[in-house]
Amino acid sequence: MANGNPGSGLQLRSLIKSSGELELSLAKVDIPDPAPDEILVRVEGSPINPSDLGLLLGPADMSTVKAVGSLVTASVPQRFLPALAARVDQSMPVGNEGAGTVVAAGSDPAAQALLGKLVAGIGGAMYAQYRTLKAADALVLPAGATAADGASCFVNPLTALGMVETMRKEGHTALVHTAAASNLGQMLQKICLKDEVPLINIVRSAEQAKILTGIGAKHVLDSTSPSFVADLTDALAETGATLAFDAIGGGKLTSQILGAMEAALNRTAAVYSRYGSATHKQVYIYGGLDTSPTELVRSYGMAWGVGGWLLTYFLMKTPPAEAQRLRQRVADELKTTFASHYTAEISLEEALKPEIIAAYNKRATGEKYLINPNKGLG
Repeated sequence: MANGNPGSGLQLRSLIKSSGELELSLAKVDIPDPAPDEILVRVEGSPINPSDLGLLLGPADMSTVKAVGSLVTASVPQRFLPALAARVDQSMPVGNEGAGTVVAAGSDPAAQALLGKLVAGIGGAMYAQYRTLKAADALVLPAGATAADGASCFVNPLTALGMVETMRKEGHTALVHTAAASNLGQMLQKICLKDEVPLINIVRSAEQAKILTGIGAKHVLDSTSPSFVADLTDALAETGATLAFDAIGGGKLTSQILGAMEAALNRTAAVYSRYGSATHKQVYIYGGLDTSPTELVRSYGMAWGVGGWLLTYFLMKTPPAEAQRLRQRVADELKTTFASHYTAEISLEEALKPEIIAAYNKRATGEKYLINPNKGLG
């Protein structure tokens, strides 16, 4: 086994104390040699996704953030602590996905074959200088790709592909997507263009709309427009979309989408039914950009559903051969369909500066931060 294991490295950790305090820190952790079927990756890129912020910052009130020596602290309102019981007083590693160079490998031939290669992986604890992975779980990046290219090749690409696969499996033929100008939303639009799937994009500003029309989107609707509901109903009638994925979660948007779907279906109804259209209308909430309650005003008959959707659960139900097909598509289209763009590349130390935390915690459309745990270390 060739061994480039340094023996220890830094790892970003998040702790919520029972006293109601969030504590972020960099911990020096031991790095064991990889098992026969494992590889050790020198992490050179790991994105800050909304799902990462959920673990990193939790429900802390970031207006109370303080830097105390090498620690960053913030207050967590007491009302949130019961829901956090499973993690309270446990220091937790953060970072869902990332990419880097394989510097050590176990004795199995499949692991040895990856030595020196640039790979991507998922599984948590990626905001660290080094991460051990199962060789079978690593995705070898194509020639010419960088760690930044591959850092985001799991969560957003597989979520976007999973949405289209869910559409097909559940018998729908078109999609609606909210917060659609995000990195994920742009990927979904590119997939739908390539696969000829009608897609309705919902955004919240003219600037966001331009991002999508610039890559070829046909249906882009501004939810702040006075004519939004009418425009949405027209687009639904044209595309026949009866499935939506909502990243917002709170407020009335989910209900507006269901109501517009019902109105669009009723335009072609041959007979009146007091139960509404028999065509099933579904909205999956997969994000929580708005943490207020989801408001449902039931004006869309009896054939509808609202539920949660998570990539992890989708992949758990997906046969291995099908999951591998999706992963291979990501690799094949890494620099086109699934290209990610970053506002800034930051080090582990920079990720704990209060002003930088404030910047990446805005979760602004078109702004995405990349942590390079080995930035500046050669």
